Amino acid sequence: MQELLERTKGLHRTVLIVDDEMIEREMLGAMISDLYDVIYAPNGAEALNIIRQEKLTLSLVMLDLHMPELDGYSLLKIMRSDSELRRIPVIVLTSEKNAEAKSLQLGAADFISKPYNMPDVIRARVQHAIELAEDRIIIHQTERDELTGLFNKEFFFEYARRLDNQNNNMPMDAIVLDINRFHIINELYGRAYGDMLLKKIGNSLHELVSLTGGLACRSNSNCFGIYLPHANNLKKALQMYLSMIEKALGDSKVSIRMGVYSDDGDKLDMEQRFARAGLVCRKIESNYTTCFEIYNAELQNKELHSERLINDMSVALEEKQFKVFYQPKYNIKDPKPVFTSLEALVRWFHPEYGMISPAEFITLFEDNGLIRQLDRYVWNEAASQIKQWKNEFGFNIPVSVNVSRVDAFNPKLVETLSDITKTNDIHNEDLLLEITESAYSDNAQQIINTVAILREKGFKIAMDDFGSGYSSLNMLCSLPIDALKLDMKFVKNICDNQKDYRLVGIMTDIARLLEVPVIVEGVETKEQYDLLKELGCDIIQGYYFSKPLPANEINELIRTQLKGA
Repeated sequence: MQELLERTKGLHRTVLIVDDEMIEREMLGAMISDLYDVIYAPNGAEALNIIRQEKLTLSLVMLDLHMPELDGYSLLKIMRSDSELRRIPVIVLTSEKNAEAKSLQLGAADFISKPYNMPDVIRARVQHAIELAEDRIIIHQTERDELTGLFNKEFFFEYARRLDNQNNNMPMDAIVLDINRFHIINELYGRAYGDMLLKKIGNSLHELVSLTGGLACRSNSNCFGIYLPHANNLKKALQMYLSMIEKALGDSKVSIRMGVYSDDGDKLDMEQRFARAGLVCRKIESNYTTCFEIYNAELQNKELHSERLINDMSVALEEKQFKVFYQPKYNIKDPKPVFTSLEALVRWFHPEYGMISPAEFITLFEDNGLIRQLDRYVWNEAASQIKQWKNEFGFNIPVSVNVSRVDAFNPKLVETLSDITKTNDIHNEDLLLEITESAYSDNAQQIINTVAILREKGFKIAMDDFGSGYSSLNMLCSLPIDALKLDMKFVKNICDNQKDYRLVGIMTDIARLLEVPVIVEGVETKEQYDLLKELGCDIIQGYYFSKPLPANEINELIRTQLKGA
């Protein structure tokens, strides 16, 4: 205990006394030296050097106003203009009665009049100034993001609500700013470079809210919230905001986007406003023709529709409103195309909306994690159907199923798929798995490890939508895959666009290098079929052969194939 007390006695805070009168310096120091470590400076210039050197340890500066070289007023201005020095409280020392107001306006924490004839009052003022400054620092560290100095999300919302109350709910614009593909920037250039970009954006947002009023925060790693008084010409104002930020970023080749919710008097709470701004910000994530989007009634209706679909999803699974259709795949290496497998594609037959396209609900469910439930439903339905066809026709018909990005990173994926094949008494190799190329680029090593285990278990893996993601050739060489499936957008214009034709040829050559077959989807015409066969593609699916069909119609197709064999 005695040792602890001795240690505690040594934890004195440091106070700098600045005065050109030695006797007054020493007198003031004697009054507080039993409580604080005291250092001295005879003028403002020397004091400034000490302050800059000791900025991390100084707890207080006691500053005389009238000194040679650099007076107290000038030193105060310098300290208050420096983001690191302004945290140090300053008590002004002077005998001038009219100096108090000016000193406080310049940022002084308190004022002590000369002569120093009330030691207890001086000690109390010193203690009070230090405690207030330390409390302010703690609050600042709690409410501010350490990297950018902007508010954190929780304090931001609280201050924004306070701002509304203080200004009689004046119209405000809620803006969400995001950096496009920030994780790729970190991977390519390193986290230090990414942090530098975040700091630059933070500095530009400090400048923006200083010019326009309002608040800004860093809400997560590369996403920012901005709350500004409503601009009458909003689109022009947004262009100006973007220009300010892009100027701060310089030639860093970084692109940003903004989603905006403009207050229209509907009295939404703060979180809802920024949720809507975030919605439109995400909407333009892959749209490189625009840098901002403003929330509108159409988006609101779409959001309400999306909420309805989310709420109806669990009932839809229970009532089997989701139906699995199957699209045939044909091997075209021989002179006559040969039916070889199927792809399972889900359709939602909603009791009110009728048939809902997967384009409406797949991405929606991916965003909120519900896709995992739907994936399992489709996997089970497909596995059960494989078993039924085996029982009816006496042979296995492989069916490919999609593995969403969400499921691709699920540590229990291997266990889940193995349980499904075991329960339905089918071979693992009969349930073909399609994983999008973009999933590989998000966390390549984790996906590689998972896919390697799946292949050890006998599952076959196809990289789906190849050509739409960001795989490097070097990464492709290390990927454990069994097939490449080309993005259908390359097929759409293959007959009219020589570049698309050449790209398909290049991607086919890559598949040959990897010694895996090429699967092409979205084939609709004889011209497309002929060109793809000429380029050496292996397997084709699309409306040229068949649209996706319910299982009973696939039965008829198989019987027809058997008769023609």
